[in-house]
Amino acid sequence: MRVIPLTPETSRIARRIIWFEPASAALSDPVRFMAYAMARATHEDMQVLRRYVLPEDLVEALDRAPPGIIDARSWAYWNLIAGRYPAPPLPKRQL
Repeated sequence: MRVIPLTPETSRIARRIIWFEPASAALSDPVRFMAYAMARATHEDMQVLRRYVLPEDLVEALDRAPPGIIDARSWAYWNLIAGRYPAPPLPKRQL
């Protein structure tokens, strides 16, 4: 997956959707960051992020998303956007 650069716009988005860590740390793991973005970002946020993320990056982010971040509704939506219908099962935690 492509690296999402730390810019004033991406920093603002990262600080809002992953509020509990610095923006640079949030953006350092693009798969995890995109999982949070798919669940919590606004339409305007995603317009900014889609400048840096290609369609194949979205698929990779979905395939490698950590369990417990993306809710079922967002999972269904982003899989549809990625061209996958019906959506595969949500990632599950391994206990």
